[in-house]
Amino acid sequence: MAETKKYPAPVTNPETAPFWEAAKAGKFMIKRCTACGEAHYFPRSICPFCFSDKTVWEEASGEATVYTYSLMRKSPTGPYAIAYVTLKEGPSLQTNIVDCDLTSLKIGQKVKLVWKPTDGAPLPFFTAA
Repeated sequence: MAETKKYPAPVTNPETAPFWEAAKAGKFMIKRCTACGEAHYFPRSICPFCFSDKTVWEEASGEATVYTYSLMRKSPTGPYAIAYVTLKEGPSLQTNIVDCDLTSLKIGQKVKLVWKPTDGAPLPFFTAA
């Protein structure tokens, strides 16, 4: 029987608390700037594009495309893949690719959001779509 991986609970702060509360409900939230229109991740109060504080929460689809990845074949916990994925909504983020054949990963491949449980809010990862 395979051992289930134990993930650490995320550390929150007042700025990211709404993100983690939404995660508990299975919603992946990003921020969008109402001044310049750009979406960004990791959610923060100040827009990284125009530095406006006019940002709002928006639920993302969870659909993404692999921008680049690296497959770690040897590690104490076994093979894993770390990747940058670009969300359908525009922002790119660093994540792990899980629950799929890591040797078949390709740049440009479609991936989708999956949540992994912790003792707190679940953590977002991506898997082959």
